[in-house]
Formats: sequence, structure tokens, C-alpha cells
Amino acid sequence: MKLKVNEIFYSLQGEGARTGEPFVFIRLSGCNLNCSFCDTDYSSGSIMSVEEILDKINSYGCNRILWTGGEPTLQLTDEIVSFFKEKGYWQAIETNGTHSVPSGIDYITCSPKEDFETIRKRIPEVNELRFPMEAGDPLPDISLLPKAEKYLLSPVFNGNILVPENVSHCIELIKAHPTWGLSLQIHKLIGIR
Repeated sequence: MKLKVNEIFYSLQGEGARTGEPFVFIRLSGCNLNCSFCDTDYSSGSIMSVEEILDKINSYGCNRILWTGGEPTLQLTDEIVSFFKEKGYWQAIETNGTHSVPSGIDYITCSPKEDFETIRKRIPEVNELRFPMEAGDPLPDISLLPKAEKYLLSPVFNGNILVPENVSHCIELIKAHPTWGLSLQIHKLIGIR
């Protein structure tokens, strides 16, 4: 079992409902979307076996993996998730919702970018939905989306710079629709990965 890995690093989750919690981030290469605001070079990477990945992440002393990308569901399989679960790892994933999530994932963050009405068929339930929002973007229709514990709006940054108009837009939407909450990319604000 092998994966094309862009990078592996140990840090704190910088956004969403689990902000501030330590994770081993495994960023997989490749994505099926081309979002204008993406801040990740997900095209490059090295082929690694699951054993090589395990050797690297064991050194961090943290039993929580966050599979991210790119789009991790393009590579991640039930067998790979099971391998790390057997080794004692709790696993979260950040996905754009264009593919089904492998079984055994403990926490699902879905950050849809398109085709909102089809996501529920692939992923009926998630832990959090996190929407990147720019000033003027409409609020997504919750009735079309997977059921979630948390519904979050995330103002799009300009690189590592907070865009006040995007933040203000999210705040106004949340105040008018209190089912939603705010997710800032704190890692960019405090200068960590």
C-alpha cells in the first residue's frame, strides 16, 4: 500500500471545530478541483509506503492523524485507514466531498466547493461542514447538504492575510442564520503550519 505524499508535519489544527488540537498532518498529493483561493501546492510529492509513513509519524508521539490534501479521497482507501487504526491512530479527514470517504475515519470535515446538491449522496453525514466564503457569496442551502454537527463559514484569506470584507460578510450571514458558526484560519494569524 503506497500513497503520494506532499508533506507530513506535526502541528495544531488551525481551523474548524477542532482548532488548537495537535495532529499529525498527512497532506496527500493531487486534487480534482482547481480553486482560485487554494493555498496548497498539492501537485508535488513522494511515493511512500504505509510502513514508511508509520515510521515517520511514530516519532511525533501523537496518535491523531489528519488526512488532508489536495483531495485525500483520491488516494485513501479502507485498507490504508484500517492499517493506521490497527496501529492505534485516530483519524480525521478534510475532503471537498467529491468522493466517498473511506470507512473507519473517525472525524469528517467536508469543505464543499461545487455541486453541493450531490454531496449528500456520497457522504450523508459529517462532523463539520466548513465553507470558504468571499464577500457576496450566498449562504449554502443546508437542506441539500450532509447532516453535520457543526456548520461553519470560513472567510477566504489572501495568502496569509485576513480579508476584512470576507470576515464581515461571514459575520453578517451567521448573525442572520445562527445555525452557522465562524471558522477563522488561526494558523495563518499566529504563523504556524
